[in-house]
Amino acid sequence: MDWKVVLVTFTTVFLAELGDKTQLTTLSMTATTGAPWSVFVGSASALVLASFLGVLAGGIISKYIPPNYIQIAAAGGFLIIGSVMLWQVLNAA
Repeated sequence: MDWKVVLVTFTTVFLAELGDKTQLTTLSMTATTGAPWSVFVGSASALVLASFLGVLAGGIISKYIPPNYIQIAAAGGFLIIGSVMLWQVLNAA
């Protein structure tokens, strides 16, 4: 196991998840249900499953498409989503 990759992945995902809609939803569900451990188990399981599916898909896709093309496509997708969101905000004002 490459511990450097583990640490970089953990740090990246941890920072990306802070304050996002998943964390806010988990906070809201805990406050609403009053069952913090149940919400923790459910949300942690969902994150593990989503991560597993991402790793599985990444492993399969990377066999057919070079990683730099995947990174370019991901960057393009983020640019498109960001542009659409910016457009909506500017047109709503």
